[in-house]
Amino acid sequence: MNPQDTKPKQSSQRDISNGNLSQNEDNTGFGRNSSYVTIQPDSISGYNFDPQIRAQYANEPDYVHTTRPIEPQKFHISPELKAKHEQAKLDYPYLNLSEGEYVILDIKRHPVGLWGPLIGGIFSIVILLSMVFIYPIFISEYGMSSLPGFEVVFLCSLPICLLIGLFTYINAWVYMRNQFFLTNESVIQEIQRGLFSRHEQTVSLGSIEDASFEQNGVLQTMLNYGSIRLSTEGEETTYRFYFVSNPKEQIARLNNAVESFKNGRPVE
Repeated sequence: MNPQDTKPKQSSQRDISNGNLSQNEDNTGFGRNSSYVTIQPDSISGYNFDPQIRAQYANEPDYVHTTRPIEPQKFHISPELKAKHEQAKLDYPYLNLSEGEYVILDIKRHPVGLWGPLIGGIFSIVILLSMVFIYPIFISEYGMSSLPGFEVVFLCSLPICLLIGLFTYINAWVYMRNQFFLTNESVIQEIQRGLFSRHEQTVSLGSIEDASFEQNGVLQTMLNYGSIRLSTEGEETTYRFYFVSNPKEQIARLNNAVESFKNGRPVE
């Protein structure tokens, strides 16, 4: 055997990026680099970094892939919740309630808002009928026999009184059709602007950021009515509902429902 064959192989070194990193050749002749990440060295000459943080980043877990069923799992509804949902659909057929949703609170407007239309309508009818009954006295006083008689004027005044009464009723109906509903999932506001103009706003309880009420003036304080205000997250949309009876109690129940919904507790 040639003595030169038993001579051990020489190790080679080279500089890498201003650091003296040793590179040993294995039996296959390929280089093998030392890892400064897995061994977590205390320091590396020429490198300004924290080895502990570097090792933490290097050993971060990879992406975690999860699976989900092709068909979504059906939401389980208890018999009690289903009964409440069915009853709410019977009581409020015009509301678009989701599966398992039911109405907890139905807030209507205070009757004080009807005073304006009612007083205006009644006053108009009284003035009109007063003029009709004074009409014969006016004719006899000034001798205007050529004017139509009392019967004709009275019959003509009846349709006008009916129109005034109908207009008053429509105003009252539109006013009372504005409602505010609290369900176990959302807040629904029904807005009736006219006889053929209706609008519905729905806000999830999880989107409500702030809920407050406001009472101004002696009349609102004495009759215990006011307005409630809701503000949502994100776009900062504000919802207002006026002429609310007992707004302090209503807003307290609303805040309790929002807190329960966000904390995963049953909303009641």
